[in-house]
Amino acid sequence: MTQPNLSATPYKRLMLKLSGEAFASNEQTPGIDAKSVEFIAQKLEGVYKLGLQVAVVIGGGNLWRGSTGEKLGMDRTTADHMGMIATVMNALALKDGLERRGLMARVQTAIQMNEVAEPYIRLRAMRHMEKGRIVIMAGGMGNPYFTTDSAAALRASEIKADILIKATKVNGVYSADPRKDPHAVRYPTISYQRVLEERLNVMDLTAFTLCQENHIPIMIVNFWEGEHLLRAVQGDTSVGTLISDAS
Repeated sequence: MTQPNLSATPYKRLMLKLSGEAFASNEQTPGIDAKSVEFIAQKLEGVYKLGLQVAVVIGGGNLWRGSTGEKLGMDRTTADHMGMIATVMNALALKDGLERRGLMARVQTAIQMNEVAEPYIRLRAMRHMEKGRIVIMAGGMGNPYFTTDSAAALRASEIKADILIKATKVNGVYSADPRKDPHAVRYPTISYQRVLEERLNVMDLTAFTLCQENHIPIMIVNFWEGEHLLRAVQGDTSVGTLISDAS
């Protein structure tokens, strides 16, 4: 399938960070919901049709969290490895959802699972994207004690992504929690330095620092709201917050 080029976008290669909770029907019901997978695949199809090369890093919180196991007394390394396996399950579900829409997709994992997915190889991932395949990166960084936010920032740096979009349920970064402060102001653009100075909760510090040091813009956008994702990848900052050097 040849990747189309139907609309102008300031970016060529996109890294999308999706939480595991996106795959559940709601926050109270764990597991993988078929309708949620279909919804995510539909959103990615729209982005793909803009002509973008797309990579996705997926969390596993809908199935398991390493921190949950640790609270139960489990060894942290074991608990985190279970979380990595959970991300692979989500990745396989998304691959199936994309392929049912006629898109080509590959799953690459940071931990060896050769029977179900390719190992993560940077140049191979880039080659897949150049050939019009969506690359789903699972298994985090392959190491415990790191979040999938950090994995997304690392992979975005490695594959030379033009932007990292973090899919959330809020439409950007605010000066305060908008659910608690009615006077909270949304920033359409903001600098890395100001995020640090104001201690705004964007992503974990390791992930944020990786993006800052490698000059990868971060876009915070409400993945579930209308056409916000499509508008964001076309450079519209009215639907989210763009964090960069120049903002």
